Amino acid sequence: MRRVFSGIQPSGEMHLGNYLGAVRRWVADQERYDAIYCVVDLHAMTVPYDVAELAGRTRELAMLLMAAGLDPQRCVLFVQSHVPAHTELTWILNCVATVGELRRMTQFKEKSHGQESVSAGLFDYPVLMAADILLYDTNEVPVGEDQRQHVELARDVAIRFNHRYGETLVVPEATFPPVAARVKDLQDPRAKMSKSSESPHGTLNVLDPPEVLTKKIRSAVTDSGTEVRHDPEEKPGISNLLDLYAAATGTGIEKAEAELAGSGYGDFKRRVADALVEFLRPLRERYAELAGDPSEVSRQLELGAVKAETIATAVLDRVRRVTGLLPRHPA
Repeated sequence: MRRVFSGIQPSGEMHLGNYLGAVRRWVADQERYDAIYCVVDLHAMTVPYDVAELAGRTRELAMLLMAAGLDPQRCVLFVQSHVPAHTELTWILNCVATVGELRRMTQFKEKSHGQESVSAGLFDYPVLMAADILLYDTNEVPVGEDQRQHVELARDVAIRFNHRYGETLVVPEATFPPVAARVKDLQDPRAKMSKSSESPHGTLNVLDPPEVLTKKIRSAVTDSGTEVRHDPEEKPGISNLLDLYAAATGTGIEKAEAELAGSGYGDFKRRVADALVEFLRPLRERYAELAGDPSEVSRQLELGAVKAETIATAVLDRVRRVTGLLPRHPA
């Protein structure tokens, strides 16, 4: 069975775009792949963050992933910092990757632009991401277009490592699902919904209470005219809401249009909000159950870390052996 690996940062709450665009796909993939999923808390340290909140956000995200349908009995789910092999392999791969490659990383350029001081971690985190992937003999890495460059770096580093030391690392492939939810900001429907949005009213968080979610939908930007139709160029606001309705109800866009045609904007928004509230209800209820049993959550994450460490240790042992490092217990 082919192995798939994905990671997600505990930076900000999970919003509907994360859920529809990535997490639902992960839930489906755990049925078809040897699936490994990781809350990448070390990546969250590359930019300024609240020390008092990091552990709580990490735990919250792990619970959200379980509430969304990731089953620790059918996949490996763990916290990155719980498996020290990630940082050890990063150092070894740092000796294979080049400064020129890291300088070309688009996300580094964007995140460091205009900053007086930039951490070495922000510059180097693509190598940590390569280590995350290569540590598990990963075959496929499902990503969005914005992460393509990072997976290409992981491939280049693996190929260079194998050329230098012999066939040791599996060279991964980036996969891009043919259909992915493209959830837009409710206040700026031409921009992607984002954790870092300056307008909290434009982002639907999966744990938003029903009244908050409904209020955000009611205040969503719409377009001129009164026609409810899917036209991202001419009617981006209405089209975004139709996308959300179709995703929540499991219908296609054409059927969603047919169901909502003739609705006034007020009634249209009410129906979209009602559909989303019901769509997210099982996730919110399961999250509440998990939050009420913190010891069970800790147990599941520990089991995940043990499983991950077993795989990672075998790969790291191969790497240590071919690179000439002295074994801790020489034969």
